[in-house]
Amino acid sequence: MAAELVEAKNMVMSFRVSDLQMLLGFVGRSKSGLKHELVTRALQLVQFDCSPEVFKKIKELYETRYAKKSSEPGQTQQHRPPEALSIHSSYDRGSTVARTSLSTPNIDYPALYGKYLNGLGRLPPKVVKPEVRLVKLPFYTTLDELLKPTELVPQNNEKLQESPCIFALTPRQVELIRNSRELQAGVKSVQVVLRICYTDTSSPQEDQYPPNIAVKVNHSYCSVPGYYPSNKPGVEPKRPCRPINLTHLMYLSAATNRITVTWGNYGKSYSVGLYLVRQMTSAELLQRLKTIGIKHPELCKALVKEKLRLDPDSEIATTGVRVSLICPLVKMRLSVPCRAETCAHLQCFDAVFYLQMNEKKPTWMCPVCDKPAPYDQLIIDGLLSKILTECEDADEIEYLVDGSWCPIKAEKERSCSPQCPILVLGSSDVNGLLPTPNGNGENGKVAADVVDLTLDSSSSEEEEEEDEEDDDDDDGPQPKRRCSYEKGLVSAC
Repeated sequence: MAAELVEAKNMVMSFRVSDLQMLLGFVGRSKSGLKHELVTRALQLVQFDCSPEVFKKIKELYETRYAKKSSEPGQTQQHRPPEALSIHSSYDRGSTVARTSLSTPNIDYPALYGKYLNGLGRLPPKVVKPEVRLVKLPFYTTLDELLKPTELVPQNNEKLQESPCIFALTPRQVELIRNSRELQAGVKSVQVVLRICYTDTSSPQEDQYPPNIAVKVNHSYCSVPGYYPSNKPGVEPKRPCRPINLTHLMYLSAATNRITVTWGNYGKSYSVGLYLVRQMTSAELLQRLKTIGIKHPELCKALVKEKLRLDPDSEIATTGVRVSLICPLVKMRLSVPCRAETCAHLQCFDAVFYLQMNEKKPTWMCPVCDKPAPYDQLIIDGLLSKILTECEDADEIEYLVDGSWCPIKAEKERSCSPQCPILVLGSSDVNGLLPTPNGNGENGKVAADVVDLTLDSSSSEEEEEEDEEDDDDDDGPQPKRRCSYEKGLVSAC
């Protein structure tokens, strides 16, 4: 039984792409992908689900391809074509590590195969196991999938585990990297990145690093983003989990690259994937948003009407809603008013600063309602963009029930200057103006005393002490004076 299993594996590894596709299509599995991916799926089929029907199909495909060649003079079935030998040997060298480090635990495959061979049972209908999916990142456009998300399987009971894998770039991929522009010194826009997430197939997963992570590419360790410092006491610092760029440490040729992921085994399961991506900038995302994400002013106006529509079940009628023209992120006037379609408010934020902030620290949270506002949900408010060009002297507007709007100009604060009218208390002309301090008032009136409100409190105390000393020199007791002027003056401002 073990010999038959080995024979089936040898036959599969000698198959061409067309044979692999026919075999995988026979059992209802995916036939797309590169040749090494098809070989991997076929070997997994042999190891786990090799029923008599599958074994018969493998043998049929093998005999169909090599029946004619084996009958030619000087060539027997023991001497397979050189191509088959090279595929077998190269794949075996390239996949041994991957099967050891990133595959499932050891299973007694001969016993499993013999069970079905002896007629004790048949394979149940094939259940397609859902694959781990990673969320799409706005700043990364995926060009190729070099390694599908594969689970990191611990090899022993140690807390610190190592999982190596090897791969090689195609000439086309190497050319894409070399010809791409530089985002900054030494950083190409086309990159090979490593992404790590939880092994969870229920929904697309965000990037999440395991504890004690370290990534070694060929002979050098790759830098991994550190932790954000926490200003709040008792709150653990957070780590920005994002794709890890491996390009600068790789061989940009047909040579094989070896990646070793060191990680802490503390109960949670993680999966890793390799991707060829093109990194985008905030300016490029803004231009794309301006191209496909502008909402027509009439649609925005209809939304305003819907928000202000009278609700028959409500006792309160809303006649208008105010919208600020100042961005809540940077407290500056809006230039590209933007919000998420999922947001319930009409208030916008500036797309320019929102994209720049998420380029540095991706959170994708609306600064108005603090709810998720991912890039693919963003829209540019065409109505508010039009209002910004027509209303340049106001920082706030009000939408009315009919969809129209009106500016709301801020009230200017009254300034209190020394030349403002001063109310003279105790004078006959209460509404009169205080003459100028030089003593020459209007109509020849003598100027009244002026209280200098800029005097320090200590100066007033010293003057009071001097007055008390003068009073002690007099014969009779004098009442204490509370101020050094006869008539109190206060500002009318």
